[in-house]
Amino acid sequence: MIPHPQTAAVPQTAAVPPLPHDGPRPGPRGLPGRILHGHPDDPRWARPALLALLAVTAVLLLWDLSASGYANQFYSAAVQAGSGSWKAFFFGSSDAANSITVDKPPAALWPMALSVRLFGLSSWAVLVPEALMGVATVGVLYAAVRRRFGAGAGLLAGAVLALTPVAALMFRFNNPDALLCLLMTCAVACVLRALEDGRTRWLLLAGLCFGFGFLTKTLQAWLILPPLAAVYLCCGPVAVRRRVGQVLLAGLAIVVSGGWWVAAVELWPASSRPYIGGSQTNSFLELTFGYNGFGRITGNETGSVGGGGGRRGGGGWGETGITRLFSSDMGGQISWLLPAALILLAAAVLVLWRARRATAAQEAAQRAEFLVWGGALLMTFVTFSFMSGIFHQYYNIALAPYIAALTGMGATLLWRRGGRTASLVLAAAVAATAGWSYVLLDRSPDWLPWLRWTVLAVGLVAAAGLLLPARAGRRVAAVAAGLGVATALAGPLAYTLDTVTTAHGGSIITAGPSVQGGGGFPGGRHRGMGGPPGMKGAKGASGAAQPSGGGQGAGPGFPGGPGGFTGHGRGHRGAGGGMGGLLGGSKVAAKAEALVKKDAGRYTWAAAAIGSQNAASYQLATERPVMAIGGFNGSDPSPTLAQFKKLVADGRIHYFIAGERGERGGPGGRGGPGGGQGTASQISAWVEKSFTKVTAGGATFYDLTAPAG
Repeated sequence: MIPHPQTAAVPQTAAVPPLPHDGPRPGPRGLPGRILHGHPDDPRWARPALLALLAVTAVLLLWDLSASGYANQFYSAAVQAGSGSWKAFFFGSSDAANSITVDKPPAALWPMALSVRLFGLSSWAVLVPEALMGVATVGVLYAAVRRRFGAGAGLLAGAVLALTPVAALMFRFNNPDALLCLLMTCAVACVLRALEDGRTRWLLLAGLCFGFGFLTKTLQAWLILPPLAAVYLCCGPVAVRRRVGQVLLAGLAIVVSGGWWVAAVELWPASSRPYIGGSQTNSFLELTFGYNGFGRITGNETGSVGGGGGRRGGGGWGETGITRLFSSDMGGQISWLLPAALILLAAAVLVLWRARRATAAQEAAQRAEFLVWGGALLMTFVTFSFMSGIFHQYYNIALAPYIAALTGMGATLLWRRGGRTASLVLAAAVAATAGWSYVLLDRSPDWLPWLRWTVLAVGLVAAAGLLLPARAGRRVAAVAAGLGVATALAGPLAYTLDTVTTAHGGSIITAGPSVQGGGGFPGGRHRGMGGPPGMKGAKGASGAAQPSGGGQGAGPGFPGGPGGFTGHGRGHRGAGGGMGGLLGGSKVAAKAEALVKKDAGRYTWAAAAIGSQNAASYQLATERPVMAIGGFNGSDPSPTLAQFKKLVADGRIHYFIAGERGERGGPGGRGGPGGGQGTASQISAWVEKSFTKVTAGGATFYDLTAPAG
């Protein structure tokens, strides 16, 4: 059991300079008040430093935000649809006429759709809620860490999170991961508050976060539930029977806050709602437990671009194993401070395990906090390392707040305790971070070549300085600690600056420069396939700009997909998007846009296209509903050929978009996303045989109101 946090200072050794007393003192204000006004017992520098951290974070995330255009057009089109139709808003439909939903629940779309309703459709309106979520996540993390470890620890944790490359990437992008990261950080913060005073309301709020996390990215939101529940059941400050009841109530809060939408969708007549994208039976439960659920673990993802094969070892998504997140594809995204976080976690738990009677309550509370953040980190790390299904680099944002918290807490705890053992651990953490940063930077040998040597040399000097506090005095130890923090953040800072000054688009994106040896995804490193109009040119490993749409040679074919990529690099635009429009939308020519807009008001759908990315490009350009045949992959059985024929006969669809000239395997072709014998291929064959072909702006259309001959 953990009593209320104590305020007694931990004894300091003479060898280590003590920090100003900024320990945990719960105050009467809520989180906004603490952020704006600070706690009355905080040191004077705490509030200005926090406001500066939040301001710098906001600048990083908002800087040239519109450069990425509509980012992932798949989600941007759904945002546009939700801004014009409340029914599409509720279901997360790809178009305002509600033909099919995206392959995720809609919670991540709601803030963006409300922003577009307020400000009008633009890339800025779509992306600014994501950037604000990033600032909020840094603030929540600071508040959670500060309560027991002080303002210094909170600031260090917040800075680590803000400078994590994959976090900077995703808080400037419109995938669901930004909202999920914020909700999981809030959930952990609520559990930590419950560990302080045992109040049920904090566990109910945590359950609310987990419920809306489920409505953001289904079962991934529940990944950290087991360790958090276990820590509270073991360490909660109330009787065991009450703890069990509280956890059950929190579980009920999860079911209610996440289940209301699921119940509404499952009970809604299928004939009057959109098809559930990503499922094969028009069922959200199937989507939850299959394609978006256990299929991600086993690799058996029926309906996905590479699903159904149960690929061992990750297949086209990279080799699984304990070193996966340190690989060339993943390492630069998240692992800069991962070794240090693991070292500090182990050391802190050992140091706090045998609490002295004088400070037992405070140390037990701190130990529980390490167990919460550490349990969340280890659970996520192991799952990501060994899952065999679809796994993208940007998923690693889930680890960012846990690594940041453990780094800030562990470094502060050991620094305050001082002594030979603490100095050895801190020196080891700094040296490991410097060495690993050198390895990560060396994977881009022509990008800032001086930085890796500087980080390594200064980091080793800092580690040596931390080993000499007793002989050299406090000033040397303080300088060494400062150098250690600077070198630990230098590599992530460089990666983050590269990320925020580079446009990203498409379905698969990465932070930082191109790296050598990328093997976790076919073709190696990829910035974004089929980016939006106005995307910057690609950079190779040397950092030299290449023409937009230019490639360095195609990589191997996408697993289970119809063909290979068109090239490497960030900002690759391509004629029809990556993989014939599967991974990114295309740039719509003015003549093609005018054709689709003409008389669009007379039809339910101005056009139809195979695959959501292809439909999204035209929908965003025209702001008219465009049907995505087959959903994201073109493999969903919606609509069937019979249903499509009836819609055409009823005069509800004007054009069928068949792809651009010379695009082999493109949308509507036999090798496109809907290739093979699926419904998309059947629809394409019927349209080509039955209706008149029209060309505009280099694209081919079929006028579904003009039969052939």
